[in-house]
Amino acid sequence: MATLIDGKAFSARLRDEIARKVGVLKQEHSLTPGLAVVLVGEDPASQVYVRSKGKQTLEAGMNSYEHKLDADTSQTDLLSLIDQLNNDPDVHGILVQLPLPGHIDEESVINSISVDKDVDGFHLSNVGRLSIGAEGIVPCTPLGSLMMLKNHLGDLSGMKAIVLGRSNIVGKPMASLLLKESCTVTIAHSRTRDLAGECRLADIVVAAVGRPEMVKGDWIKPGATVIDVGINRIEKEDGTTRLVGDVEFDSASEVAGAITPVPGGVGPMTIACLLHNTLQQACRLNGLDVPE
Repeated sequence: MATLIDGKAFSARLRDEIARKVGVLKQEHSLTPGLAVVLVGEDPASQVYVRSKGKQTLEAGMNSYEHKLDADTSQTDLLSLIDQLNNDPDVHGILVQLPLPGHIDEESVINSISVDKDVDGFHLSNVGRLSIGAEGIVPCTPLGSLMMLKNHLGDLSGMKAIVLGRSNIVGKPMASLLLKESCTVTIAHSRTRDLAGECRLADIVVAAVGRPEMVKGDWIKPGATVIDVGINRIEKEDGTTRLVGDVEFDSASEVAGAITPVPGGVGPMTIACLLHNTLQQACRLNGLDVPE
């Protein structure tokens, strides 16, 4: 039976560590990291996520600035707000909650955020830095996945890794991070021939395709480490719903050496890494080293 990689416990430890470092910054430099979150519209899932981000930001001792805009807010007005936040010295991280309403161009909005305040790591300049292995802000979900991998496995050098999914938010940055750790990386997707066969060669499987329980236990190499990024809500026979990942947990956990659950795996790490990125940028923008 696979070892469970507990993202909930790991993220709690990470947030405690961040809160301690924020305390040092406040005491020694009178600096309080600030995170601004912008929500456009009434998407229920986004509202829940934004509330959770705000709560955890305050719990870490940081300042939380929430900007909730109507769904019909113009792109011009949204860009004007981002410009204000870019120029606000109390704001060290800016996050615009996606998806945005259809009349707003997401790419334009993301790239209007200051490169040094783009704590999501989606700005083209940060994407470019990651792709060439340079220092920059790393997207939160891949960063959290890498932290858990390194915590469980230690040195990843020379390991064979497969990333299922080629999205700009998870798949591509995850592959770049694994390459930086000297893994041999395969990116697989819907057009990959013999997807199961490719998976069976991998020491590390990162599943981020958004298809419920697609990866079966017999796709997994015995002893491999499985990071399940998927969060899918499926209906049960009684009409209620439950959350499942992209990996069929029961069968995969019989074969894998270690696996993340859904929920309670990668999910909690995403917000913790958002706070991590905000702390890093608060220090960088003020010419300080991150406290030990």
